[in-house]
Amino acid sequence: MANHSKLRTQTQAKKAQQTTEGAKAMSEYNAERQAERAKTARLKELRLAKEAADKEAEPATKTKKVPGTGKTGGTGARLKE
Repeated sequence: MANHSKLRTQTQAKKAQQTTEGAKAMSEYNAERQAERAKTARLKELRLAKEAADKEAEPATKTKKVPGTGKTGGTGARLKE
């Protein structure tokens, strides 16, 4: 009987320890996820600000260059079939 109650006490202690460790691991996981979301939001803000600045710095009229012709796009640069 003494062994049975000792085993039960050990099992309960082990379960309590697992519960405590599980809660600690979960809080660490949640803290890491929160930090990751904050970093992602910060990087998104920086990217959007850079894109806006690049768009403002871009010339108003921009012509596309047709690859391989050395000419800018337009009706004269179309390929003839």
